[in-house]
Amino acid sequence: MKLTTFLLDGQQRMGIVTTEGVLALPAAAGNDIGALIESGLSADQLRNLYAEAALVPDGSRLTYLPPVVNPRKILCVGLNYADHTKESPYDQPDYPTLFLRVPTSLVGHAGAIVRPLVSDSLDFEGELAVVIGKGGKHITKEAALAHVFGYSIFNDGSVREYQFKSPQWTVGKNFDATGGFGPVLVTADELPPGAAGLKLETRLNGQVVQSANTSDMLYDVASLIAIISEAITLEAGDVIVAGTPSGIGWARDPKLLMRHGDVCEVTIEGIGTLSNPVIDEQMQ
Repeated sequence: MKLTTFLLDGQQRMGIVTTEGVLALPAAAGNDIGALIESGLSADQLRNLYAEAALVPDGSRLTYLPPVVNPRKILCVGLNYADHTKESPYDQPDYPTLFLRVPTSLVGHAGAIVRPLVSDSLDFEGELAVVIGKGGKHITKEAALAHVFGYSIFNDGSVREYQFKSPQWTVGKNFDATGGFGPVLVTADELPPGAAGLKLETRLNGQVVQSANTSDMLYDVASLIAIISEAITLEAGDVIVAGTPSGIGWARDPKLLMRHGDVCEVTIEGIGTLSNPVIDEQMQ
């Protein structure tokens, strides 16, 4: 099942994406996939809501939001593809490179990724996003995939100049409205275990700039959950952003960076396409 969160005529709703279009779930089901996951509702119970869903009419004012609008934690993984590490200024670490994003950095499908006033170094990073369905601590690798609710797509827009101002990447990864997320959350039962073996492709203005397979990740989804939960209690609705392959704009000569008027798309096989226009930040 493909779930989505959106504004419909200004009201936040949840829905199911089908070949017919977006089916809005009844308001009684709630308006936030994150809260739905926290409630413990199973995929089978979600399917029972299908009969009560209504097709969003053509012409309706529908605005996609991040599938999980306000996750408690967004845990990102750097240097998780060997080819990307080779194009970076780093040696390959023997432990996942973890950093955090904050919800104010997120933007939904078709929403604008904002190039900040203070820097001209906004870069793209297409990535797989993992949404936790059942929390826990010290989760074993063997049990880890049972804790996954579903998968989505992420564009980890990075302001490189600020990312490299210090050894910590936090600022460069958390400018407002730089992290594209969506458009859907695909329940884990509809994809291969750990979302392995899926083609991942990033395009800037229609040009392919990244192409890889999720099986190329050095730390697969189960390993990431096990390693992270050694230190951090995972909670329902948490998001793990699993890393980007090679092809980033900062590593090219000349550099290829996102600018006002560009459109960046990330496609993952079996999930869909996340598309975001790029606009310049406006002085307030």
